[in-house]
Amino acid sequence: MEIYIEKEEPYLRAKKLFAISVIVLFVLIVLGTIAYKIILADSEKESNTGYVNLVAIEGNSLVAISNPAEPIRIKKVKVIITGYSSTTWQTDDTPFITASGKCVKDGIIANNMLPFGTRVRIPELYGDKIFVVEDRMNPKKSYYHVDVWFENYSQAKNFGAKTTYIEVLES
Repeated sequence: MEIYIEKEEPYLRAKKLFAISVIVLFVLIVLGTIAYKIILADSEKESNTGYVNLVAIEGNSLVAISNPAEPIRIKKVKVIITGYSSTTWQTDDTPFITASGKCVKDGIIANNMLPFGTRVRIPELYGDKIFVVEDRMNPKKSYYHVDVWFENYSQAKNFGAKTTYIEVLES
């Protein structure tokens, strides 16, 4: 009596191992997704119970937020900052009215890139003070140029020109 042992081809064996690996990987991905959704649901329950909600800024800082449904996103942009005032030779024939139709006041800035109403901070120069884009600059100016409104010409001139970062606040 002869015993015949059939050997499996190496190619078929590799094909079976690959198929098993793909199935295992698929199962792990599905289980990971389910676990992630469970953890996310638990964290949402915690947020409704008064726990502090956090948002990441540029991937390296955490800030507490009061309304997690509308987190604040901050985008840093390097700009040149100068000053301007309501003098007719620096503006048009309505020097106290901004391009958006608002009256000039402290905290108004001009920029050609950001939409009207955009809130920004200039932390290196003004800390946490919030400025609002309500005016435009000469079209020759770069998108990365910001003009801060000053009450009089001498303040604007003394401010000079500075290169710094602004933080664009988006909700």
